[in-house]
Amino acid sequence: MSTPPRSRLEGRPPTPRLKAAEPAPAASDGGAPKVVGRKAVPTAVRPDQQTGDGRHSIAWLTITAPRGATPTVTSVCRCGRNLFAAGHHRALALIEDHTHHRNLCPLHTPQEGAAA
Repeated sequence: MSTPPRSRLEGRPPTPRLKAAEPAPAASDGGAPKVVGRKAVPTAVRPDQQTGDGRHSIAWLTITAPRGATPTVTSVCRCGRNLFAAGHHRALALIEDHTHHRNLCPLHTPQEGAAA
């Protein structure tokens, strides 16, 4: 038994057989080189060019209070503090504690000249 020959789709020319990969022809003869990357060029990571005022984030307070649901609060600081509270009273207490921590955090306040 042999398979019947495939019939062409009506109105479509037969597709050419696949060939091995060949380099694409250049779009134009001038300007761009045809081979890219002949030399190895060392790259370096450049510093961020954005100019700022010197401030950076140290502590984050995230408050989520959807209507009709339990409010949640997360207090995170670069000094290692990571606290979470759920419920109205606990959330308010953590917000107050986060504000108090901003005044005591060793990353936020300079320690030079502080009383031991």
